[in-house]
Parts: sequence; C-alpha cells; structure tokens
Amino acid sequence: MTTILYAHPYDKSFNHAILETVKAKLTSENREFCVLDLYADGFNPVLDAASLRLYSRGETADPLVTKYLRTLLKTDEFIMIFPIWWGMMPAIVKGFFDKVMLSGSAYQYDDKGNLVPDKIDISRTVMLTTSQADKERFHPFFMDYFKPLVLDAVGMHNAEWYDCSQTAHGPAENREDFLKMVQEKI
Repeated sequence: MTTILYAHPYDKSFNHAILETVKAKLTSENREFCVLDLYADGFNPVLDAASLRLYSRGETADPLVTKYLRTLLKTDEFIMIFPIWWGMMPAIVKGFFDKVMLSGSAYQYDDKGNLVPDKIDISRTVMLTTSQADKERFHPFFMDYFKPLVLDAVGMHNAEWYDCSQTAHGPAENREDFLKMVQEKI
C-alpha cells in the first residue's frame, strides 16, 4: 500500500495541487493508498511529558499515533508532501516523526547506540516539497541529514526528494512542469 503524508493547512495551496495529482495518478493505476492529512486530522505534534514517559516503552496515549503507526506497518511506499518553511519541514511533520516513531515499533538501538529499523519496512520513500529558494540550499538537510539519520534509521528506504523551487514567485510553467514530473515519478 502507498501512504501519503500530507502537511499543509490550506486547501488552495500548490501543495494541495500536488496531493491531488498524486491521488489521481494512484487512482488511475488502481493502486491502494491512504492519506494521512496531519492538519485535517488535528494531529498535535507536541511530544509532551506524558507522551515521553510512554514513548521509550513503545507506547502512546494518542489514538492518531496508533493509527499512523499501524498504517506505516502496512506501507511499502511512503510519499510525503509538504512546504519547506525556514529551511526544513513544518513543525507538524517533525512532530510526526517525534511522536509516531516509537522505540521498539519504528526503531531500536543496537549495542553501539545507533538507531536501526525495527518493524517498519518501506521500500520507497518520496519527499515532494515546495520552496521559495533554490533546491540546492536545502539539499544538505534533506539528503545528507534527514535521509540517512531519520528515514533510513526507521526503515523508510530508497528516499527520493523532489522540490518545486520558486513556487510562489516563479513562473506558472515552473509549477506546471513540477506537476508533470510528479505524474511521471509516482
């Protein structure tokens, strides 16, 4: 199954157009998918003290965390759609990783203290982002940090990253070309 993580609060955004493009492509190919819409679900990204006490035991009191983790355990392709704000993903996406990647369910530690995947085994991970600056400015964060130290560590393999730079201020052709690329890559 393909799981789409969508994180944008405005349904008229270009991120929403990307989501609709991905959904249309998956539907046209009769591919099973579900959407985890963090904002629409009312996901609280804050890892508070009560959650942290349960976290190290691989437990949670948040029903959305349970739902999201169960979904990830059945996922073989993971597509994330979000804007780049302040040089990285929105806080709600960071909170998704903080809260949903439970110790003993998403990862465990080896004898050297390194994170290693536990139960999540996703064969393809795709990040579709939008930004105002050139993609190369963000490459170190997404491909040199986030990919190896987070995605690979929790079992989200073969990460690909595609960014639509100059989303708001660039020419319309930029956005149109990006949607065409999304249709080809998904």
